[in-house]
Amino acid sequence: MAVGKTIWTYFNGTWHEGDLAVMKAADHGMWLGTLVFDGARAFDGLVPDLAAHLQRVNASADIMGLKPTHSVAELTSITLEGLRLMGRDKPVYIRPMYWSVSGGPGVVVADPNSTAFSLCLEELPMAPATASQTLTTTRFSRPTLATALVNAKAACLYPNNGRMLREAQGKGFNNALVLDPLGNVAETATANIFMVRNGVVMTPVPNGTFLNGITRQRFIALLRAAGVEVREVTLSLDDFRAADEVFMSGNISKVTPVTKFDDKSYDIGPMAAKARALYWDWARTDQKV
Repeated sequence: MAVGKTIWTYFNGTWHEGDLAVMKAADHGMWLGTLVFDGARAFDGLVPDLAAHLQRVNASADIMGLKPTHSVAELTSITLEGLRLMGRDKPVYIRPMYWSVSGGPGVVVADPNSTAFSLCLEELPMAPATASQTLTTTRFSRPTLATALVNAKAACLYPNNGRMLREAQGKGFNNALVLDPLGNVAETATANIFMVRNGVVMTPVPNGTFLNGITRQRFIALLRAAGVEVREVTLSLDDFRAADEVFMSGNISKVTPVTKFDDKSYDIGPMAAKARALYWDWARTDQKV
């Protein structure tokens, strides 16, 4: 555990201070990748959309062929108990995880009745409001439902994202704007994506190649409620090159303006600031520690 970094781990019904070892070498999830997780956030004593994230981790387990071991109500109680151990106002990344311990028929299939559960609470500062990212293209694309479990938050999907990031960073950018197999923009390597043109917010329509993020859905609802026109549409790289403003949405940072896409530069515009303000105002009305 890094010096000064607080971590608490829930495993086998008990909280443990620190980064506890929870998987064994022969666990099915270790060597065959049958692990799902989710990521919620706590900050300023707030835990926005906690129930939605906990519902999704159970849904991801079902998609992976695992049997969830806890109800959403139980997961909520465990999470809030752990956050009180962490300290009410600490910025925390909340990571519930399920994986299979044993294989079923044919070894590669997980035994749904061997599902293990852990919840890791890790101190992770929120990005400052001034944070931004730069994007470039990548030769790698998002998979489809026919080739991967893209409708789950599955750990096995992330090495593909990692190679996109390595490529982008090798070109001098923070992140990559990623296409689906048909050549349409899907998301970035780490978050959902929005663009603004002539005051209209547009975001790629969910088409089964990327997760329709919980924070993405929240921003769409909040902006529409505030009178902003938001369209879920098919978008190309050229659409982003013609955009007035671009920003990302994701659980770790919530909203992150984009200042550059290849040779195209953007000002940090008013819509990202508006989305951020709307989100923080709404978060104060949702789940608290």
